[in-house]
Amino acid sequence: MTRGSVPESARFDAHAGGVPTGAPPMRPILVVDDSPTIRRMVKLALAGLGRGGFVEAASGLEAIEQLTLTPAALMVLDLNMADMHGIEVLKFVRRHPTYRRLPVLVLTTRGDEASRDRALDAGATLYMTKPFAPQELADQVQALIDRSTAQEGSSGVER
Repeated sequence: MTRGSVPESARFDAHAGGVPTGAPPMRPILVVDDSPTIRRMVKLALAGLGRGGFVEAASGLEAIEQLTLTPAALMVLDLNMADMHGIEVLKFVRRHPTYRRLPVLVLTTRGDEASRDRALDAGATLYMTKPFAPQELADQVQALIDRSTAQEGSSGVER
């Protein structure tokens, strides 16, 4: 390597969001909510995490479709959606071998204990209610991603 040159593994690609070209691409966060306003608020709250962007879904069926098209680092999932309840999406994710380890943060207006227990029993990694504090959401998502990344690294499993 000549003086002043940059090793290939340390070069950055502006189109890859400033990720070194030799590094694996960061997976996006899948935000699933039937409200465009809530999806926008979640993305704004999480924008500072420096992840691989966002993929949105306005329904449960669209969420499943997006999962098959774009591997996600984490899913933020609403429960109350018209076409497919969030619990059904969660059950699908937990039964599917490709997605079963995907961290899923349920973000819903349902604050009752029965809804919380039902979501956690179905496999939610974390349960939060709306309205939410943006910094708390960002902190919780970062912790879930860090924990998931550490588990992937220690098990030698790639998703």
